[in-house]
Amino acid sequence: MNTPTHLYTRMSTTMPMATSAPMTMPTPETANVITEQLTAAGRAIEHDSFAVIDREVLSHPYMPEQWPIVRRMIHANADFDFNGLTDFHPQAVERGVTSILSRATRVVADVEMICVGLSAPRLGHFGMSTHQFISDPDVIEQAKAEGTTRAVQAMRKAHRLGLIDGAIVGIGNAPTALIEIVRLIHEEGARPALVVGMPVGFVSAAESKDLMALETDVPWIVIRGRKGGSTLVVAAIHALLGLAEARELAA
Repeated sequence: MNTPTHLYTRMSTTMPMATSAPMTMPTPETANVITEQLTAAGRAIEHDSFAVIDREVLSHPYMPEQWPIVRRMIHANADFDFNGLTDFHPQAVERGVTSILSRATRVVADVEMICVGLSAPRLGHFGMSTHQFISDPDVIEQAKAEGTTRAVQAMRKAHRLGLIDGAIVGIGNAPTALIEIVRLIHEEGARPALVVGMPVGFVSAAESKDLMALETDVPWIVIRGRKGGSTLVVAAIHALLGLAEARELAA
């Protein structure tokens, strides 16, 4: 159901603003454009949502560059548990933003949902492409032949094609894909720029993320425990794109 414009205007003007921390509002010259909602109404709703999250969280353990990522993940599904469950390699945000600004990176995903969920105009601004192979016939046949999952074979195919090195790898569905990325790092020298490892589930999901979090040479962002999903990977990458645009504008 569409909310009438006059009703949203009344709602947004009466909604209490976040008071947990002072906020410096961007000026028209420095505000993000590419990574924002396309309409003023959409931007107002999103910014008001962020303000509600800031007000209700009150405090968090994250660095200033990490919090926008966690906040956008909370915004994606209204689950405040991600304030605490989300964990970062010390170089995760810097490596992710730097790779985006290189305009030579790509997103390799375990499932099509991530590729579809990412904003094409935002990716296009940074010259980024998306890749996933989960339903390719050769991936399916190889998985059957070797008794593995399609997700494992999809990661192997991406590596054979030279797509993993320097990429942002987003895994939101398949724990076996994340476990395979760790194997590729250790056994075949794969070097993603960043792994956003957030598979959801009950079998090996928590364990796969704990395994990824042991990595020191390859940066990662993970959600501890069973929770996760493709929408959270999309939210995290969108937040990184926003941080990249802000740095671009500041420069």
